[in-house]
Amino acid sequence: MKIAFFDTKNYDVAGFEEYGGKHGMKFKFYETKLNADTADLAKGCEAVCVFVNDTVDAAVIDRLCELGVRIIALRCAGYNNVDIAYAKDRITVVRVPAYSPYAVAEHAMALLLTSIRRIHKAYIRTRDFNFSLNGLTGFDLHGKTVGVVGTGKIGRIFIDICRGFGMKIIAYDKFPAKDSGIDYVELDELFNRSDIISFHCPLTEDTYHLISHETVGQLKKGVVLLNTSRGALIDAEALLEGIKSRQIGAACLDVYEEEGDVFFNDFSGHIIADDVLARLISMPNVIVTSHQAFLTEEALNNIAETTVANLLAFSNGEKSGNELN
Repeated sequence: MKIAFFDTKNYDVAGFEEYGGKHGMKFKFYETKLNADTADLAKGCEAVCVFVNDTVDAAVIDRLCELGVRIIALRCAGYNNVDIAYAKDRITVVRVPAYSPYAVAEHAMALLLTSIRRIHKAYIRTRDFNFSLNGLTGFDLHGKTVGVVGTGKIGRIFIDICRGFGMKIIAYDKFPAKDSGIDYVELDELFNRSDIISFHCPLTEDTYHLISHETVGQLKKGVVLLNTSRGALIDAEALLEGIKSRQIGAACLDVYEEEGDVFFNDFSGHIIADDVLARLISMPNVIVTSHQAFLTEEALNNIAETTVANLLAFSNGEKSGNELN
């Protein structure tokens, strides 16, 4: 089986060559993202392997079908970048539903602790032998109320971590987990009560811009926002205004609404065209990481192993259990 692998990074290659090589799979690794202009790179391949910022819309699906591609393998859990409805009856789409929920949940907590205890600032200071404590005052997590939006595997693991810190936990989910012991509330109440809000839900029509110009005013003043899920859950311009008005006390972002042309690339020494992102990064109470929450050795191995298993099942005419359409 020949697979065109788009948006390749160095850390992707070893795992896929190891797991895929055992089954005679041949990967053509491309650094470019998949879109209408690059779809022809899949010529001669039976499958394409894509990531979160590849574009798999109707035009791309049509072109892939014309080229003889029979399956799109997402090496991620989210699929908002794929037109699933259009793909139905045209091409099979599979994903990796869970590669390491611990990696993402732990990264969310790492961001939170870094922000509220000013660890990033202390690190920079001490590198210059500045050992002053001025401006480094944080606050205890113990006793604070954290609102968790989305209680799938990642959300529930994050809740477990927060319990270990002695935090009060409330949650919102359109489909509450049964017999979980989680205190579910409506979204408005979660916004009103939470000292910290962490997002762990997929991007859908219902969750698009959960934080918007309209909802910022509902947030508890000084709230800390964490987003390790999908960027468009938060309206970036509304977030910026909320920080400037002091309604939002801090933001920790591993994802960003318009990250597709920025994240995973080195722009050091260049001028960033995205003014909103540039202004957010300049804020002293904003931490941005480049969609790295998933990036652990365990997660990379699981992604490669599951994706290869999905492709192998398809090749053998079997159901993988991870098909989206």
